[in-house]
Amino acid sequence: MKIAICGKGGSGKSTLTALLAREYARRNHLVLVVDTDESNLGLHRLLGTDAPPDLMDYFGGKKAMGAKIMAAMPDFASVNLIEETWTLDSLPRDYVTEDHGVRLAAIGKIHDAGEGCACPMGILARQFLGNLRLGDDDVVIADTEAGIEHFGRGIDQEADVILMVLDPSFESLRLAEKIAEMAGDIGVPLYYVLNKADPAMAARMREGIANPSRIICEIPQEPGILEAGLDGQALTDGHPAIKTLIETLDERSA
Repeated sequence: MKIAICGKGGSGKSTLTALLAREYARRNHLVLVVDTDESNLGLHRLLGTDAPPDLMDYFGGKKAMGAKIMAAMPDFASVNLIEETWTLDSLPRDYVTEDHGVRLAAIGKIHDAGEGCACPMGILARQFLGNLRLGDDDVVIADTEAGIEHFGRGIDQEADVILMVLDPSFESLRLAEKIAEMAGDIGVPLYYVLNKADPAMAARMREGIANPSRIICEIPQEPGILEAGLDGQALTDGHPAIKTLIETLDERSA
């Protein structure tokens, strides 16, 4: 299964990614987290690993990929940055870190001011996810950048399911409407995870969502999770809501 995690900035995408990855690993799945967010600097810490080298360096680096893209203008869809396919066990080991059964690969990061746009990373992310061949029990979780640009890049089209994290904010509720529209356009199932909401706030959020039946998980605001995020510590403990979420996903994908 390939899962895309999305939502507004600060909603808790990386937290959900880490909690899901750990729980799947505890259930003896082979798990790969793919960091497709070029500005996320802390996901590896939540997973308890070192930061992996940028995967785009394996393909010659951002400059080489940019040259391929420019040569294909204006037909960007024809650009082929990856020739090979992989299983989770055949990925280039120097570009993958691992802890407690969870592997992490990062497409690429913005490292320097003025280095240019992240377009090569977006194209690579989609092709990388599309070229992964999974076994029946393999799980790939893609942590995307905030907002909806990843839909424009086509990354979500490579997923089997999209999970959107919503925090208690007007922006999250409105973004949910747009993401529901885009997920419908590409035909990928979309579900909502309410995060950092007490029961009263969760009830108000349900009232503000056009299709509340998409909500399949609620994660209350918990000091332990907040402290781990603030300190950059690994989220090693399980969570009842995540266990229920996985069981629900298994039921709906059966």
